[in-house]
Amino acid sequence: MQYRELGDSGVEVSEVGFGAWVVGTDWWGDRSRDDAIEMVQDAVDHGITYFDTGDVYGHGDSEEIVGEALREVRDEVTIGTKIGYDFYNNPQAGHGELPKELDEQYLQKAFDRSLERLGVDSVDFLQLHNVNVKEITPEVVDTLRSFRDEGRVDALGWALGPSIGWLAEGEAAVEYDVFDAVQTVFNIFEQTPGRHFVDAVRASDTETSVLARVPHSSGLLNEQVTPDTELAAGDHRSHRPTEWYETGWEKVDSLRFLERDGARTMGQAAIAWLLHHDEVASVTPTFRDATDIAEWTSATAVPPLSAGEYERVQQLVDDNFGIDRSDGMDALRSSVGGDDIQAAGLDIGAATYWSRMRWRRRRFTGMKLPFICHSIRHTLLATRH
Repeated sequence: MQYRELGDSGVEVSEVGFGAWVVGTDWWGDRSRDDAIEMVQDAVDHGITYFDTGDVYGHGDSEEIVGEALREVRDEVTIGTKIGYDFYNNPQAGHGELPKELDEQYLQKAFDRSLERLGVDSVDFLQLHNVNVKEITPEVVDTLRSFRDEGRVDALGWALGPSIGWLAEGEAAVEYDVFDAVQTVFNIFEQTPGRHFVDAVRASDTETSVLARVPHSSGLLNEQVTPDTELAAGDHRSHRPTEWYETGWEKVDSLRFLERDGARTMGQAAIAWLLHHDEVASVTPTFRDATDIAEWTSATAVPPLSAGEYERVQQLVDDNFGIDRSDGMDALRSSVGGDDIQAAGLDIGAATYWSRMRWRRRRFTGMKLPFICHSIRHTLLATRH
């Protein structure tokens, strides 16, 4: 495992981190509490030192599990959590996104409770969770600074989402001197606006880091979703449109050169592509089990991407892999409805993740992909990774 710094905060993170939403919910496989704790500890044994959780994941369950699992190695790891969603005063309606609350008093209380669940006096890294740029007031910034001044947090960040987009938020995170890192969906297939944030960091005088989530594009780039895959009804990946997977399988075949005749798996290559960017401090794949942990933590030990390989990937992406049909992602969710992406001259089609305020959900029982699907309305997810 290799390690990088969050901005210039002095906080060190493993290049492959552990996205702990997976142990706080059943959206990516159901597991017992003991199994979840064992999974976190197995990650430590494989060199992972960065654990990314959030108070809304399982409404505190993820923080409790992470805190218990890391108690004996607290001084050896970097713990990050997120606050901003008010699940204390609002019931969860299915997978719907909860209201956010950024009042100073609420943030103070939410942070205190996070620390209690984690069983620590301070965390290394604290992020605002999926906050709109208009919600970041001087009072919010002052509150975050006070946490750092009090010694209760060492680095601060802004997690973008729940969907892809949020260009204004990412740019603000780079411009504000209070944020050390910005977290966003970023992978070979979904490079907008992640690459834009990388470019913004390079063009600025800041040292802001980028944290990449969904590095495997919901199962395509680690080949956990193939034409023969059966997904359970509640599986997180079932929200992708049919066209997304059908075009995705073609794209994966075009990327076989990244495997270098067995020197890398496709899942490792996807992480290596992200780490080719110096600005990316850590990549947080969604681990399901010990097999995933062993494979993807080894991504830092396989041959790094060469400049030629990186350029070849970008040529494929710029040409949409030679595919001239829709991938089903025809709208962008961002803070200003996608206008900020267009104004920046970025390609909305390449950036899309979820149809605007709409999900296509499938019933998978007994069916294989490609599958029959129908559209139903959903609100965006608070904990979507």
